[in-house]
Amino acid sequence: MDAEKRLAALGIELPPPPAPLGAYVPAVRVGNLLFLSGMLPLVEGKPGRTGKVGTDLTVEEAFGEARTAALNALAVLRAEAGGLEQVRRVVKLVGYVASAPGFTGQPQVINGASDLMGEVFGEAGRHARAAVGVSSLPLDAPVEIAFVFELAG
Repeated sequence: MDAEKRLAALGIELPPPPAPLGAYVPAVRVGNLLFLSGMLPLVEGKPGRTGKVGTDLTVEEAFGEARTAALNALAVLRAEAGGLEQVRRVVKLVGYVASAPGFTGQPQVINGASDLMGEVFGEAGRHARAAVGVSSLPLDAPVEIAFVFELAG
């Protein structure tokens, strides 16, 4: 089953690609690699939740925010690659988690994005990853995630 059919089977409709919030482009293609800029969990241009994980959000809430950021990434990917069928594999994602002092559950939060990549792309959704705790993120978002995808020729 291809990625578009998997999205439909999951009952997922991708949002419009979010507009950049600064002086950058949403994605850059180099050869067969597509590098996406950091994706925030924006819904209609605003973060659904704000604050630090471990005080303002639970791991479960932040997991959902990571999934939302990944949905935004898929919207950008579809637009930039000319369709999700162009994806050969998810190469890497780097997740940043706005973390309260002492919070160490960043990997569990970023699983929200990693799990979605597996659901949509199957085995090709398995990827290298980093999950990093930071003191704050743009718009007081709880997560930001950057992606690298390999595309067909």
